[in-house]
Amino acid sequence: MLRLFRQYYPIRNIFFVMGEGIFIYASVLAAAFITSGPSALHEQPWFYGKLFFITIVCQACLYYNELYDLNITNSLKELGVRLMQSFGVAGIFLGLVYLVFPETIIGSVVFMVGVGIVIVLIACWRFGYSLVLNRGIFNQQIILLGSGDLTRRIREEIKTRKDCGYTVAIEVPESVEDGDPQRPVEVPLIYRQNFKGLCELSRGLGIKKIVVSFQEKRCALPTQELLCCRVDGIEVIDGNSFYEMLTGKLLVEFINPSWLIFSKGFQKSRRRRLVKRTVDLILSAILLIALSPFFLLAAVAIRLDSPGPVFFSQNRVGERHRLYRMHKFRSMVQDAEMLSGPAWAQENDSRVTRVGRVLRRFRIDELPQFWNVLKGEMSLVGPRPEQETFVQELEKISPYYRERFSVKPGITGWAQVNFGYCASISDSIEKLNYDFFYIKNMSGLMDLLVILRTIKILLFGHGVR
Repeated sequence: MLRLFRQYYPIRNIFFVMGEGIFIYASVLAAAFITSGPSALHEQPWFYGKLFFITIVCQACLYYNELYDLNITNSLKELGVRLMQSFGVAGIFLGLVYLVFPETIIGSVVFMVGVGIVIVLIACWRFGYSLVLNRGIFNQQIILLGSGDLTRRIREEIKTRKDCGYTVAIEVPESVEDGDPQRPVEVPLIYRQNFKGLCELSRGLGIKKIVVSFQEKRCALPTQELLCCRVDGIEVIDGNSFYEMLTGKLLVEFINPSWLIFSKGFQKSRRRRLVKRTVDLILSAILLIALSPFFLLAAVAIRLDSPGPVFFSQNRVGERHRLYRMHKFRSMVQDAEMLSGPAWAQENDSRVTRVGRVLRRFRIDELPQFWNVLKGEMSLVGPRPEQETFVQELEKISPYYRERFSVKPGITGWAQVNFGYCASISDSIEKLNYDFFYIKNMSGLMDLLVILRTIKILLFGHGVR
C-alpha cells in the first residue's frame, strides 16, 4: 500500500493511473510519427515537453469526468461516452492554450489521430484491469478477527470497493453465537476456542494481515496468539485503524478515547498553523478582488428576482466554540427561517428562489465567506460551520462532536467533498466521521486535494441542495 494525501492506495492502482498516462503519451507520439514521419520528433522545439503537457491535460480531464471512479464507469457504453467527453474538453482547452501560446502547438491532426489510438488502448487497458479487480488478482488476503457492526462494515467496504486491494479470506468470531447471519457464503467462518492455533491457521493460508475488530468489552484480547502472529511477520492492525485507512473516515460510534490518544495524527504545530493562515489570507484577498464582478452580477440578480437583502448573515459556531457572523448570498426567500425555524438543507427546498438555485448549483452563494476567511473567522478548508441550535443537539448525541471545534470551520472540507450537504442528524454524524479524519490527518497536501475535489464538484454540481 502507498500513502498519498494521508490515505492509503494499493500500488496496483498507482500503476493503473500511470499506465494510462503512458498510453496517452505514447499515442500522441505515435500519431506524430504516423502523420509527419520521424522528422517531426526532432524538428519541433520542446516536442517531448509538449507531449507531457498534453498527457497532463488529458488525465486531468479524465479525473474531472469521474473516469477514475470505477463504480461509475462500470459499463463499456458509459466508458466510451465519458472518454469522448473528456478528450473533447481536453481538445477545447488545448485549443485555447494554442491561441494564447502559439509556440505550444503540436498539430490538430496529430491530436485527433492520437485520441483515436488512445481510446482503443485505454478501453483495452481498463478491460484488463477490470478482470484483475473482479478476480481479485494481486489482492491481499486478510483475516477478520471478531464480530459485530465494525466487522460487518469492514467486510461491506471491502466488497463495495473492488479496487481496495483486499479480500477477506476468513472470519474468526469471538464465539459460535456471534457469527453474522448476513455474512456472504464465500467468506468462510471458523471458530477457534480462545483463538487457539490462529498463527498456524494464518501461516497455512498465506495471510499477511489480521484485522482485530472485537465487540467492545465482549472479549479479552488473545494476546499470546496475536503476539505469536506478530513475531511470525504477520501484521496485526486494529479494526478502527484499518477502516480509517480503507475509507478515509473514522467511525465515531466505535472509537474509544484511548485509540484517539495513542493513534498517530492531530499534528497542529505553530508552523503549520502559520502556513495555513498565510495561505488563507493571500488566497482570500486575491479571490475577493478577482471575483468582485461576480459579486456585482449576483447582487443584481438577487435583487431583481425576489424582495429582500442581497446578503444572508447568520451566527455560526467557529473555532473553540466562538460565535461569529457567517455571510452568504441570499438564496432563499426573505425571512425563510423565521417562518420555518432552523432546518436542514433539503432536496428541492421550496424556500429556495430561482436565482438561489443557480447560485447553489455553482456554490456562488458561498463566495462572501472569503470575507470571513480574510478576517480569520474561517479557513478555506475545514469542517463546515453549523448553527448553535444544531451543535447543542449533536453534542448530546456524540461525545466527540465538540472536538470538531479544535480547528477553524472552512468554506469547503473533506466531509463536504466526500458526503455533501446534511439533511438530518444522522447525516451530521456521518459527516463527523469525515471531519474527524480531516482533523486527525490535516496537512497542506490534504487541503490541496480537497480544493481539487471541490473544483470537480463545482463543475458537475454534485451534492447540491
